[in-house]
Order: sequence, then C-alpha cells, then structure tokens
Amino acid sequence: MTSTQPPLHLRDDGRTPFPSEDVTQWREHITADPYRNYLYSYPHKTAYRDLNPPVPLEPLWREEPAESFFLYMHIPFCGARCGFCNLFTLPDKRAEVHTVYVDALERQARQWAAFTGGKPFARFAIGGGTPSLLAPAQLRRLFRIAEDIMGLDPASASISVETSPETLTEDKLNILKEHTVDRVSMGIQSFVAAESAAIYRPQNPDEVYRALELLKLYDFPVLNLDLIYGLPGQTVDSWLYSLEQAVNHEPEEIFIYPLYTRDHTIVKPEDIRRQTDIRHECYRAAQQLLAEHGYTQYSMRRFARATAGTHKSIIDYSCQEEGMVGLGCGARSYTRNVHYASRYGVSRKATESIIADYVAAERYDTADYGIVLSLEEQKRRYILKAVLHSEGLKLADYSGRFGSSLWRDHPELGLLLQSGLGREEEGRLRLTPEGLGYSDSIGDWFISGEIREQMERFVLP
Repeated sequence: MTSTQPPLHLRDDGRTPFPSEDVTQWREHITADPYRNYLYSYPHKTAYRDLNPPVPLEPLWREEPAESFFLYMHIPFCGARCGFCNLFTLPDKRAEVHTVYVDALERQARQWAAFTGGKPFARFAIGGGTPSLLAPAQLRRLFRIAEDIMGLDPASASISVETSPETLTEDKLNILKEHTVDRVSMGIQSFVAAESAAIYRPQNPDEVYRALELLKLYDFPVLNLDLIYGLPGQTVDSWLYSLEQAVNHEPEEIFIYPLYTRDHTIVKPEDIRRQTDIRHECYRAAQQLLAEHGYTQYSMRRFARATAGTHKSIIDYSCQEEGMVGLGCGARSYTRNVHYASRYGVSRKATESIIADYVAAERYDTADYGIVLSLEEQKRRYILKAVLHSEGLKLADYSGRFGSSLWRDHPELGLLLQSGLGREEEGRLRLTPEGLGYSDSIGDWFISGEIREQMERFVLP
C-alpha cells in the first residue's frame, strides 16, 4: 500500500519543518473528507484475527501493568436495528433469550474474577445493544454480578448505563438509582419523527419526551443524550431543532455523532450520496449553539457542562483505556499489548450464530480472536486516545511511558502544528478548535499501514 504521508525531514530537535506546499496539500487532504472513518477504537475490531495459538487469560491479566481496570458488560439485544447501526447487536425482545444470555455472562464472570480481581475497578459501564431492554430481574442481576462476583465497589467507581426512550420504566430506573449509577446515556438521534423513520428507528417524539420527564425525576448526576447529524432528509435547521430540544432538557452531556453508513448497514452509503452532505455544516452550527448554552467541547463528539460529574471519590484510570475487562458476547477487552473479543458480525444470521456459541460455551479462559499490539501500535494507540480529546497528549507522559521522544518517533505529527489543526502548549500536543472537527480524518490518516491493510481485508460473515 502506498503511504499518503509526505517524506520526513528531522531537525536536530526532532521536529519536522515541512515545506509549505506539503502542508497545504496535507491540510486539503484532511479537510476535504472529514468523515472518512470513525475511529472510536484503535486498532479497530476489523483488524482482529484468529489468535493462533489462543492466549491464556490468567497470565495475560496477571502481567497487566494497569493499576485499575474498567469493567464493561455488553448486552447485544435491542428492540430494532437502526438503519445506520453496524455494531454487534441483535433485534430480539424475548425474555427467555435474555435470561440465558445473562446466565452465560455470569458463568464467564465467575471464571474471569479469579484473574482480574487483584485490582480495583475505576469504571463500570453496561452497553449494547440496549441494556434497559432487559427485564428488571435481569438488569438487577448485572449489578449483582459486578459487585458480588467481579468485586466492583460502587462507592469508588463511575457507573454508566445505556438506555433508549421506549425501554425506560420506573422499576428499571429504581434499580439504577439503588446501585448508584452516575451516568445514564440515552440514544435519541433525532426529535423529528420523519428523520427517525428514515433510519428505520420506530420512535415517537412523545415517547422521547416521556422518557426525559421520567429521567428528570431521578436526578442522576450525569444525563447524556446522543444525537446524529447528516440523517436522510435532515436539514441544518431540523438538526438545530433536535439539538435545541435536547438542550431544553438540560442534560449534563450531549454527544453528537456524524452519520456513518457501511455496505452492510440498512441505510447504504449510496443512499446518503444522493443528498448534499451537510454534516460539517451541522457540526459547526452545533459547536456554536452548545457553546452559547454553556457546554464545553471535550472532543469532536462530547460536549458537557461544568456540573457534569459525580460526588464519588473515583479511582484514577488511564484515558488510554488499558485494563478494560469486557464481559459478554461482543465486548472487547484491552490489556497493554493484547486486545481480544468474540468474533464480529452485523447480519442477523451471523450475530445469532456468534451469540449461540457464546451461550453454549462452558469455558471462557482463553483469547481466541483479537490482535497483539507491537510497540509501534501501542505508541499509535496511546497518541490517538489522547490527542483526539481536548486535554491532548502530555509529551512528558509519552516519554515516560515509552522512553523516547514523541517528535522523534512520529515527526509527521508536526503537520498538525504547521497546518493550524494542532498546537503545542504547556507541554501538550492538542488539536485546535478547528482541528477537533477533523478528528476522524486525522485519526484515519494516522492509522498505520499494517492495521489499515488488515481492516481492508476484513470480510463480514
């Protein structure tokens, strides 16, 4: 594969003075297509492969240097698959299917607790899918598994749960409150019925307002609302209408996502190409509106009020997300040099098959599918997980972790500075406010050639 990066020319201090024409060309490359690849994890799961031989988990976690862990549970069930969704989810509302799945998750937890119980959990999240689709008895079991089996101390861990409007009931919210959940995240995507219908999301705006009013009664420390821009038929005005409706309910956090489609999603890329791409215009309009309402931008997607947070004394946890213990089919686990998960599918047939294998399994003590990160990939991950957030990458932390200079290891990052999309201040490399808007294209540019080739070879079952 031919690299798109220009040739590197180091100065004595390791910085890269690129010719202005190279900087201009690079900037045009980045800004011409802001949404080429959503890099929510690095390496992406499409870079995972069979691990031969499988990696025993006990020694892997025994040698993990992270001082605290992140516990994640994946519930892959939802009421319906949205047209944009390429996550590991299965539309299935049957209570008996959910119960058997939680049985397997508990079985997995009992095995994993033996080798992950030596360090505290700083965070606990239940995601999916739609965890609040579970019946109250099964939802309560998840917290019991976390606390009684995995050893979670809810008094010192930040706890987050994903929900959807139609699944929220008082019984379920009482369970979340009893277990000191700090953050409830609700996917709304749009307050406009026609836009929801265009992405095959059966959602009545009245149901959304009902859920928001119910949530207000429980006063969770952080309420997060998710919205998507660039939907079929959406305009900048209708996008701002949805955003204003969200702001009117005063959530502590708002996440805004550009619409991404893939060949295997219900809404196809060609469906979106038929309309004018308004995503960057929507993003810029959202930046302005949210700033006017007191929200601070922390990444391309996350905007939060200063009051967003918990009164708990939370254990420190690395922003690079190492030491992630992922329970459930579809959950990813991260150690410093091995990332692993179950296999990945999107079609109903593939997802059902993968879940069936998980539920039928008796042992969960090896990693069979994932990726072993070289030192080079560990460095890239460390950089990306920091620099794409407003706090940026502390240069001294990078040197302390890897024993080398960021600028000497990756002088191409000097293009961020020379293009105006990044800046170095107070010993940190940060994206500028403009640069944050191009996080996805910057992240895509920084992917290594080896990882990119693995992703491009991936074929969904």
